[in-house]
Amino acid sequence: MPEGATVWNTARVLHRALAGARITGSDFRVPQLATTDLTGWTVRESASRGKHLLLRLDTPTEEHWSLHSHLRMDGAWRAYAPGERWSGRPAHLIRVVLRSPGAVAVGYHLHELTLVPTADEDHLVGHLGPDLLGPDWDPAEAVRRLDEHPEQSIGEALLDQRNLAGVGNLYKCEVLFLRGVSPWTPVGGVPDLPGLVALAQRLLAANRGRWTQSSTGSLHRGQTSYVYGRRAQPCRRCGTAIRKEELGERVTYWCPVCQPERPAPPSAG
Repeated sequence: MPEGATVWNTARVLHRALAGARITGSDFRVPQLATTDLTGWTVRESASRGKHLLLRLDTPTEEHWSLHSHLRMDGAWRAYAPGERWSGRPAHLIRVVLRSPGAVAVGYHLHELTLVPTADEDHLVGHLGPDLLGPDWDPAEAVRRLDEHPEQSIGEALLDQRNLAGVGNLYKCEVLFLRGVSPWTPVGGVPDLPGLVALAQRLLAANRGRWTQSSTGSLHRGQTSYVYGRRAQPCRRCGTAIRKEELGERVTYWCPVCQPERPAPPSAG
């Protein structure tokens, strides 16, 4: 699944390709927008909100609208020069094409593709927690939201976008390894939760502007993660075999030695 930093990068690609441009043609290949024509509209900006993409547009009559999309596991946007071959994905996965004089933006396998008045964006993304890469980032608020469910496992809590927006499975696994915390530790039993949240933000911020997501500092193939995707391989710290197991609806990777399980905090009363 695309992580918050990947979505942030995608938004920047679309912004560079389309911001300020007038749309000369649009082609929506989803039922709910099949008859929508954005010809003559102007792209104001492209922005990300957690894992959501928002392409903000102005109509010829100066109304403000937002084209919202979510990449989920397999969605992608690509920007091409006019006349360039579209090589991103198979053609049957295309959900939208936006043409401008200087670029063509193609959205592949997009989810939740919706066109709404910009004033109504909160109906789609207002439930999200503070965005780790956004202007609304508020670490204290992220910690407060996590603390509201002390019995929930920290592995599941970090993936809940209502707590903090942008952490995916890769960063979840890597942050917990670096902090020495088992993914099954209840939120209430995590030592220094503010420090864990701060590290998550730093890791995402470090990967802005590059497509290879690395938590180790290396961009070489096979060296970009400590535990994620490394089942049965030796831990880079202690040599113990990395484990992989389901946690909630997702898999998780961890080192059983470097991330020992901690008991649940005592219940109140």
